[in-house]
Amino acid sequence: MIWCRFQSNGHARYGIVEDEVVVAVDGSPFGEHVRSDQRLPLSEVRLLAPVQPSTFFAAGFNYAAHIEHARGRGNLEAQLPENPQVGYRANNALIGHGADIVMPRDVTGRVEAEPEVVAVIGSRLRNASRDEARAGILGWTIGNDVSARAWQAADRTLWRAKNCDTFKPMGPWIVVGADPADATTTARVNGRKVVSFATGEMIFDAIDFIVAITRYVTMEPGDVLWLGADGTAPIAPGDTVEINVSGIGTLRNRVVAEP
Repeated sequence: MIWCRFQSNGHARYGIVEDEVVVAVDGSPFGEHVRSDQRLPLSEVRLLAPVQPSTFFAAGFNYAAHIEHARGRGNLEAQLPENPQVGYRANNALIGHGADIVMPRDVTGRVEAEPEVVAVIGSRLRNASRDEARAGILGWTIGNDVSARAWQAADRTLWRAKNCDTFKPMGPWIVVGADPADATTTARVNGRKVVSFATGEMIFDAIDFIVAITRYVTMEPGDVLWLGADGTAPIAPGDTVEINVSGIGTLRNRVVAEP
């Protein structure tokens, strides 16, 4: 099953994607829901970020090659983690498939896309076992962790580098039953393949993270866990960024300059 969230008469609504058609749903994937009679061509629907999480979790340095890449650029703090490292991102940065990534006027240096698979939590989890963590994942979507490197180096926190408005495209939808362990993640800029890696070659998988997180922090339905990237793609205004995770879909966004 494929769940989407879309704009309908000025409001967000959930739907089920079937054969290039969106079947509008009364309710949500996190509770009771009923299919309505409304059916819309997918090509005519404005897709939103598939969830608006209560907490936006993000893995840090979860692929060995990415760590080596960071160290090669002078980030000597980048080390292979001994346990899952969890960070947070801001909901204001979330946009959906097809929305524009807006570069702030005063951004300097490299800005890069980081292609990531994203776990969407489907049930309340606290002190989850591995089996409970696995069962607690509703499905999977795709994220683009846009990062401004000069700000990342200059600020003690990542408040600008990772959390500017529009810096976290996510979508296009949630696929229930996908298996990222067997997937390939690919990033293209203006149609040219820039990054490609085996999605499942993480240092810690989603289950590891959920077990670690829920020992201390409750995860709620609709929360998301971004699981890191194994490569980056420089982007600039005028570019179109496409991130594909096989078995899930393609997230596409244009990059524009702030007016």
